[in-house]
Amino acid sequence: MSAPPAHGSGSIPPPSSMGGRVSTFLPPPPQPEPSLVLKYWDQTQGLVDHLGEIAILIASTARALFRRPFEVESTIYQLDSLGVRSIGIVAVTSIFIGMVMTIQFAYGLERFGGLEYIPRVIVLSFARELAPTLTAVIVGGRIGSGMAAEVGAMNVTEQVDAIRALGADPAKKLVVPRAVAAIIAMPILGLLAFALGVLGAILICDFQFDISPRFFLRSSFDAMTIPDFLSGIAKTPVFGFIIAIVGCHFGLRTTGGTEGVGLSTTRTVVVVSIAILIADFIMTKLFIVLIPV
Repeated sequence: MSAPPAHGSGSIPPPSSMGGRVSTFLPPPPQPEPSLVLKYWDQTQGLVDHLGEIAILIASTARALFRRPFEVESTIYQLDSLGVRSIGIVAVTSIFIGMVMTIQFAYGLERFGGLEYIPRVIVLSFARELAPTLTAVIVGGRIGSGMAAEVGAMNVTEQVDAIRALGADPAKKLVVPRAVAAIIAMPILGLLAFALGVLGAILICDFQFDISPRFFLRSSFDAMTIPDFLSGIAKTPVFGFIIAIVGCHFGLRTTGGTEGVGLSTTRTVVVVSIAILIADFIMTKLFIVLIPV
């Protein structure tokens, strides 16, 4: 009776029986790809889940806003972090946007002999749209991602769970100070952006197109009305609230360590920008109806 062949380096080992289970070296069968309809259905469910959680967070924040103790020190700290430290980026972007818009409008109006209309177009554009919306998009990416990173780091290190274990409300401790600070800071930053954008336009008009600052201001004040100014500045508190709620929402949903924190900050920047533009469209339509020019 011949001996069983020895297993060499090139032979395939037989399956071994351990604990009644047979282990093999065969890979698992490939899983079928989900259909396109199922993939979009999952994404729609995820969007609905996000919207529901944001609505719950808004309700919790509204309830905690008027409940003692008031987080005054934390709100002041957030005002410094969100508002004061954003002045530099607002100043630079506003001045250069004013300069660029002046050159672009001058290039178009010069062909029709309408250089004297540059001040009116620039001031109305900044008052109604450019100052509030661009400031919210630019600053929102900065402060929204900062909120998501800060709250997300607290969530993955279980500090948020510790707040709940001590009987405190995370919405009261984390969301309310950031929301209040953003609501207060955004109108101030919007006013600063408007003033500096107009200043950049005045400089270009004076040095390049021979339009004096006195004529610029007189012409712009004749064209701009109080409803024009209010329709722009009234959007900024809403933008600030959107930035705070979205940033805190993704921060509280953060899981998976540092990789999850980075993913939350990226999502926050994208969602904040889209939400601001959608809210800007809705409020513009409302203000045209409610505040006729």
